[in-house]
Amino acid sequence: MDPKLFFDQNRTAFFDDREAAAEYARTWGGGELDTVLRMAGLAAENKFLFQLRWDLEQTQEPEVFDGPIDWLRQPGDDPEFVYAFNRMRFWPCMGQAYAVTGDEKYAKAFAGQLVHWVDTVRRDDPSCEKAWRTIEAGIRMENWCKAMRYFEGSPWITEEVMDKFVQSMTEHAEYIMGVWNTFNLMSNWGVLANHGLFVAGCCLPDSQRAAQYRQTALDRLNRIVRIQVYPDGVHWEQSPMYHNEVMRCFLDVVLLARRKDIRLPQDMEETVRAMAWTAAAWQKPNGCEPMMGDSDDVDQRDLVTLAAAIFQDGALKAAGYPRLDFESVWEVGTGEAARYEALPAQFLARTDFALPDSGNYVFRDRWGEEAAWVRFHCGMLGAGHGHADQLHFDLSAYGEDVLTDSGRYTYVFGPSRREFKDLSGHNTVSVDGFPLYDCRDSWECGHLSRAVNRAFYSDGRYGYAEGGHLGWYGQGVFVNRRLIFLKPDVLIAVDEFYSGQAHTYRQFFHWGETGTLAPGEGGFVWTGRSCTARLRLVSAAPVSAELKTGRVSRHYNHAAENPVLETLVQGNGFTGVFAVIALDRTGEEEPLAVEKLPVTSNFKGIQFADQEIEAVRVRKGGRSWVVVVSHMEYASPTDTFNAGGCCGFGGVEVFDEAAGERETGTVLAR
Repeated sequence: MDPKLFFDQNRTAFFDDREAAAEYARTWGGGELDTVLRMAGLAAENKFLFQLRWDLEQTQEPEVFDGPIDWLRQPGDDPEFVYAFNRMRFWPCMGQAYAVTGDEKYAKAFAGQLVHWVDTVRRDDPSCEKAWRTIEAGIRMENWCKAMRYFEGSPWITEEVMDKFVQSMTEHAEYIMGVWNTFNLMSNWGVLANHGLFVAGCCLPDSQRAAQYRQTALDRLNRIVRIQVYPDGVHWEQSPMYHNEVMRCFLDVVLLARRKDIRLPQDMEETVRAMAWTAAAWQKPNGCEPMMGDSDDVDQRDLVTLAAAIFQDGALKAAGYPRLDFESVWEVGTGEAARYEALPAQFLARTDFALPDSGNYVFRDRWGEEAAWVRFHCGMLGAGHGHADQLHFDLSAYGEDVLTDSGRYTYVFGPSRREFKDLSGHNTVSVDGFPLYDCRDSWECGHLSRAVNRAFYSDGRYGYAEGGHLGWYGQGVFVNRRLIFLKPDVLIAVDEFYSGQAHTYRQFFHWGETGTLAPGEGGFVWTGRSCTARLRLVSAAPVSAELKTGRVSRHYNHAAENPVLETLVQGNGFTGVFAVIALDRTGEEEPLAVEKLPVTSNFKGIQFADQEIEAVRVRKGGRSWVVVVSHMEYASPTDTFNAGGCCGFGGVEVFDEAAGERETGTVLAR
């Protein structure tokens, strides 16, 4: 195929002006451009390292080929290297490096590697099976098409090279056309494969068959988005990393469809926009996605920025970058850069979000990088990428992770995979040492539980989330957790264990690796670089605690040690534990006092049992709150409670004593 014909045909499909985009990248690319040039330079020398922002499985050392490339080489016990290698994300990097520098070494390396791969990695060869999974085929169709666009005008892109490219892209498209089943309907693989099919259908020479590629891909993606994305905008696999990867594919479909004047199925754009809103809602103050399930600590603002540019949404822009980032300008073109920069960024008035269909809840005291941020999960497992994180919560403040998810580390089944997926790797609870899920291999779990009893409340002063699950009903225990956020700097986690027998319960607190944890002030003190957190445990039951060392993995194949606090609670009958966490900027800690209060009946004049209703008073600096939590229904025949002189009738009620609240508090739950 004549290369000029290919590039002319795809003129409207991609960025509007390569030279203008390259100049924008040189001006504003910063560290992202440096990373791309480093990855491209290595790849041009047959040295491959996966450390781009959205490389799903990163590596720490380059894999070097002194002779011909072995595309099926597996350096260790993890096949993820083979999968990542055969996705060729480094080819768009070489294209961007070519556009920015004009150095023909990138075009030469790209053309040579493409021809070599097509000639040696054949789909009909059983030994090439790892390179021809449908997910890799779909990702290749995107990466190959997007890489090729950068090399327009290079003498290395000959008719022979273009013939190989079109031949292989057609083979890829035909392969995906023949694969459709219920697994693809429910898995992110179906999105990645059929997004690639749509891209190929838009880029291959115009024909009736290319039109069929596009239409089949859209029909499938429409079915997928309707079943895989909850009404609250969360991808059902319960992993922000894969939520974002699915969202990115659909954003690309929206963008290509607009440029090619292709009508999308009804409501698809709104669903994609809802996914972007979800990403912005649970985004950490530093711009990163939560490390929920199989997710890394990745700055996701490039995707939020892309969504804001596509939908011209100022509220999304407030959660993104003030101008188009390096990758986004290549996607939407420099023609959109000025339009995006002029778009007013408008933070929403609300800071708290309930995503009830997926069971995710997020609180902030304000918008900004130093905000206190809380995320609570009580929902479905989410298939293979989900972890045993029922009732887990994250906490960050003053730009630092205080309590964190442990991450994912590896997909190779073994002790490490179990360690990071297990409930003991999350800020949650256990009963009698029983696992929550039976981890059968890297992806399948048995003994799934049902999330129940979810509730949410939010106003300018308080945030509240509640949830329980049935994971240990076979052991005769119902577990429930209530989170009470006294904005801006006190979080109370109330764990409730409902049972008629004696049991041993454990709580796990995984602290950020940037700080140290030590006993102090009647509890424990975590001291970070910018934030200090003090933990007090209050319970009528005996509670002991042990400091341990755990691991946190912020990127695939990499882990660091972090402090872990594990408590042991001996309960007989109903058992409740209050965990009060006070946040301060390091070096500016306010005095803190926490006391358990008796709760009496105003009508009957008796003291309620702890299994019925409990209360604590929290004093921090010049502020004071009385927090009352009823575990059972207590008002019979007509009654109200009294706790520390505060009277009320709520299931969960907070009294701001500094504001003079004594008879009327704020009811967070009935």
